Formats: sequence, C-alpha cells, structure tokens
Amino acid sequence: MSTQPPNINSYPKFWPHKMGLVPAPLLPMSREEMNDLEWDSCDIIIITGDAYVDHPSFGMAIIGRLLESQGFRVGIISQPDWRSADAFRTLSKPNLFFAVAAGNMDSMVNHYTAEKKRRSDDAYTAGAEAGKRPDRATIVYTQRAKEAYKGIPVIIGGIEASLRRIAQYDHWSEKIRQSILLYAKADLLLFGNAERAVVEVAHRIAAGEKMKDLSDIRGTAFMRQGIPAGWTVLDSSDIDEQKSLEHPQADPYADTTNNQNCDKNKASNPNAGAAQVIHFNERPKGLNRDTTVIRLPSFEQVVKDRYLYAHTSRVFHLETNPGNARALIQRHGTRDVWLNPPPIPLSMREFDSVFELPYTRKPHTAYGDLKIPAYDMIRFSVNIMRGCFGGCTFCSITEHEGRIIQSRSEDSVIKEIEAIRDDVPGFTGNISDLGGPTANMYRLQCKDKKIEASCRRLTCVYPTICPNLNTDHKPLTKLYRRARNVEGIKRIFIASGLRYDLAVRDPEYIKELVTHHVGGRLKIAPEHTEDDTLSKMMKPGIGSYHQFKKLFERYSKQAGKEQYLIPYFISSHPGTSDKDMLNLALWLKRNNFKPDQVQAFMPTPLAIASAMYHTELNPLKKVTRTSEGVSIVRTGKQRKLHKAFLRYHDPENWAVLRQALQRMGRSDLIGNGEEHLVPYSNSASTKSRRSRQAERDLHHRIPVKKRRAKTGAKKASTKPRRRRQGR
Repeated sequence: MSTQPPNINSYPKFWPHKMGLVPAPLLPMSREEMNDLEWDSCDIIIITGDAYVDHPSFGMAIIGRLLESQGFRVGIISQPDWRSADAFRTLSKPNLFFAVAAGNMDSMVNHYTAEKKRRSDDAYTAGAEAGKRPDRATIVYTQRAKEAYKGIPVIIGGIEASLRRIAQYDHWSEKIRQSILLYAKADLLLFGNAERAVVEVAHRIAAGEKMKDLSDIRGTAFMRQGIPAGWTVLDSSDIDEQKSLEHPQADPYADTTNNQNCDKNKASNPNAGAAQVIHFNERPKGLNRDTTVIRLPSFEQVVKDRYLYAHTSRVFHLETNPGNARALIQRHGTRDVWLNPPPIPLSMREFDSVFELPYTRKPHTAYGDLKIPAYDMIRFSVNIMRGCFGGCTFCSITEHEGRIIQSRSEDSVIKEIEAIRDDVPGFTGNISDLGGPTANMYRLQCKDKKIEASCRRLTCVYPTICPNLNTDHKPLTKLYRRARNVEGIKRIFIASGLRYDLAVRDPEYIKELVTHHVGGRLKIAPEHTEDDTLSKMMKPGIGSYHQFKKLFERYSKQAGKEQYLIPYFISSHPGTSDKDMLNLALWLKRNNFKPDQVQAFMPTPLAIASAMYHTELNPLKKVTRTSEGVSIVRTGKQRKLHKAFLRYHDPENWAVLRQALQRMGRSDLIGNGEEHLVPYSNSASTKSRRSRQAERDLHHRIPVKKRRAKTGAKKASTKPRRRRQGR
C-alpha cells in the first residue's frame, strides 16, 4: 500500500456539484431542510451519537463538511431514537452509504465512571440530557440502519469503533469482546483519523465499486475468509514454544481452517488459501511489506490465555507506525478480522484545508437555546495539531490519532482566530485555547523522515527524550506571539495539557507561555511521583515536574503575576501499590497540594494499561511465560483507598486512611502535627469546616461567597458549604 497517497482534494468532485450546489448553511437533519436545499436525496447519511455542532472539534462536522467539499450531498441523523428503525429513515435512503459513529467519546466512557456508576449528564447533548444515546452506540446504530434499508452499506468509524477493531478487554462486562465488526455486522470499519479513507471510499463506491473490492485502503478493517494469493503470513511470535500455564494450547498461529472450509473458501475466492506461513525467527530478508500480514492469536485464544492477550497487545502497538506497519489479521471463529496499515498522516496543506471548510462553528438551530456543554467549552478554542508521541499507556490518543504530529500552518490558525472574532456570537476577545491533544507538540517531529518511517518505539519521550526528536518550540512561540497581536484579541489562553518534560528544553517558550497565556492557573499532569508506577504509565520522573515548576515560578515572578500549577494525578493505575499512593500523598502534603477532584484509572479498550489490568503482565516488554507481573488494583475497597490517599485532606477519608496506615506499619503518620498525614480522630481536628473551606479556597484562589438569606427566612449562615467530591 502506497506511502504516498493522493491529496485528499485531488479527486474529481461527485456529479451533484455540477448542479451549482453551494455548501449548505448547515448539513440537513430533516426532510424540510433537504427541500430547502432542493435535494431529492442524500448521497451519504452520517449517524452520530452527539448533538450536531458544525464545528471542527466535532467528528461528524469534519467528515460531513469534507465529503460535502468532494461534491457529495451529506445529511446527518443526530442521536436518533434507537428503539426502532423509524428514526433512521428520517432522511430517506442514502444513495451510497450510511456512516456511523458513536460520537466524540466512546459511549461507555460517556455513560459510566471508572467505578461503573451511571453518569447523570452528557456534555455532548443539548441541555446535557443523559440517555440520548444507547450503550455501545455504534453497534446499535449500525443494526438499526441495516434494518431501515436492507442492502445499503454501513461504514463505521470514530473512536468507539477505532478502539474496538480487534478483540479487546471490556471493563464494563469484565470480559474479552470480539471485534466490533462482528457485533455490528458493518461492511467496513475506518480507524484513526479517517479523512483519507472516507474520501477514497466515497469516491470508489460512487464509481460503482462493490464493498468487497475495497480491501486495499489504509486505515480500514473488514472481515475476510482466507488469505489472498501472493501474501506472506508471519506468525506474531515464537513465545508459544512453551505451553500455556493454564491450558495446553495448540499453536495459536496455525491456520485452523479445516480442509472443508478451505475448499469452501476457494470456491468463493479462487485466490484464497495460497499464502506462505513463516515464523518471525525464520523470515527471509527482503519480504515485501505490502504483501505481508501478521497473524495475531485468535479471539478464542486470547480469551483463554492472558499471556497471548498481552502479547497481542504488544504486537498490535508495534505495528502502528504508518511508515513500516504491516497488515494484521485475527481469527474470529472461521473468519479473520483484517486490519490494513494505519493511514498516512495529512500534509500541512491538507490539514489546513480540513479546518478551513465552511463551518458555522455553531450548534444546529434545532436545539434552540439549549446549552451543549462540550460546545460551550470549545467554541472559542482553536485546534492547531493532532496526534501524540507521548505514548502514555492509559491514554487512547495514540491508538486513535497516531504518534506522528499533524500541524496546521500559522496562517490557517490565524485565519480561524479571525473567523471566531468576526462570526461567533458572544465572543469577548479571549481565545480559550490554542492546542490539541497536547499544548506543545506543535510541529515537533523526527529529525529524519527515514528514521521516522522505520521506528517502532512506542514513545518518543520515555524513558528519555529520543535524540532524533526535534524539540524546538520556536514555531509555537512565534504562533503565540502572532495570535495575541491579532486585532480585537485580548488574551490567548492555553488550556490543553502541557508536556512539561518537552517544555523545559525551551525556556523561551515557557517564558512566553507564563507571561502571556496562563490565566492564573496552569494544568499539568505528572500523574504520579513513584518510578515503578510511572514506568507502567511511560511518564517522566517527577524531577521533570520540579524543573518545570522552577522555571514557571521564575517567569511568573518576572511578569509580576501570582500564578499556580494545578497538577493532575491518577489513582489505581496498574503497577501502583498502597505504598506508592502513600508516598504520593506525602508528596502532595509537602507541596501543599489538596486536590479537589481526582481521576481513577479506567481500562479503556486497546490501551496498553488496560492489557496490564486484564493480564497482570507488562506488554511494554517481550511477553514470555516468565514475564514480570504487574500489581493491579481491582477491588472497590482498594480503589477507594487509593483515591483517599489523593484526597488525604478530606475528613471523610481519614478513617479509611488511619486503618491503612496502621496496617502498613505507618502509625507515625497519624497525629495532629504538621508532620502527620491524618489526625488521631475526626473530632481531634481543631479546624472548623469554615477554616478547611477557607484553606481550599486559598489554594484554588476562589473567592468565598456568602449565601443569600431568603426573604422572610432567618438570617442565612455565612459559613460556606463544604464541597464534596462528585457533587
């Protein structure tokens, strides 16, 4: 498969553009809107689990406007009632295909906390109303779309489908689930950033190609029986020379299709079954990557054998660089899930063109005055890049967007800032963010394209920053300076997460950031302080944080500003012991941090940390039967304890912490002195609720507000109400 794909804007436009169609004010969500546009039908209908917001931070808007720019008539069915197929017939039958996505978030993450408690609201829904999408929305929507119009292709994509493209551990059912392709029965899955794939798919279907012919497109996954002739099949490892400790296993890489199935496959596909199967340690030099496929252990085998699951996770992540990735297959029953290599990243010019499409940057008018919290958060923000080479094991960004940074040009970013200034209602002169998955990876890339194309590192910054990585922040500093000098712009804030281990390489960038772009507080994410835990996260040591903090405080003082770092931490991450959490709590106390909200680890599909959680093994290293174990926090009681360590200052946690400290032999940390972590008893604390709240307000620099007295009621207490986590 070519590593030099055509420009996404080079395709001849589909025929409707010859009718003089201009971009729709908003992509239609009803027949009335289609009539206003004088459309008799839609070529493509997007089904999404989010409210429709015509803004480039929302996936349905990007894909919809991109396909529109190719000449296709695109409609949107937003948050349909999935209890019947009727809502899926709203725009009538699409001429080409349905495109289905759960939304900007995985529907299960959207619905449930890390402790599997149902969330009471939905930030991607008008009015924040919960319950507007089903659990596992991609599967449900696909099944309903197929029910609505039989024979119409259904193509799935977005983060929910992307992270479930092979067998994966599911936190909510606590079991291994098959590829989403089998549950949804979709015709094709587009994973990762899908602009290239969706444009090619649309044009090829429009040209009359059948779905079964679309097997050579990067960034796609589909079901297949048999291996096409001319392909070489590599088994994914030779670890299975040692038998499983739990179950005697046959070779998981052998072709288990019996002769009868082989004959059946050959009858339907005369080229099937002609592949050469070889082991890694036997592979000849000079294999053609374009016709080499790696067989992963099957679904049935990873269900039974945790070693094979961990090994599969490792191989999968080692095959994610578009420059050297090979196709992957995984047997499910008698068929294979086939994954083509990841898509080639967009060039800067292509990336600019995607963000310069005619978005209104507003929600659809159908929502009236209802607020959409996710939109309110980003409506004055600008996305300047995508992707992340950090490789944090608990994060899904790398699996979805890739490790190669795609950046917009400076001119394109400035053009969008000017559009916000001129066109977005309610703009007061402040840009809330210039960023992306990270604040400061803009235009950072490998110094050598050949090295980049051949690299299989899971991260460019752990355990140390790769010497081949360009860490020059000058282009970003230049962009900040130009952006804040745009006429009508008062402030440019940076709200995206900052990689401080990269930032310290360029003190001039930190000076620009701290002097002009911090609104009093800057969020950063050390995640932990202990090396054992950080090694399972692939995060830098806490020394990098202290180095950044020193520069942050120096430049804040030079600017005459009182500013604060707000660090974020994760509890219950794989590899974390009770002792690790105690040491983190002591670090927080020494540094006078009292976190009000904390994040508990949630195993999300395909993440490396989720593989650790399920298998208790470390796939960051070669997986063998003697691989190191990883300690896991599973029980509710221990997870509650780890969260309590992060909120050591909350009296509601003191009883739990006292018991734990006594059990750990650290009773010396119980007492009423400054050197103690918790007091002898809740009543032993001499601090009133009011003084504790005042301390919290002082830490967060939030003014204490008095309650108003109701008319005719007794005088209201001036004692502020204590804020509790989760309220």
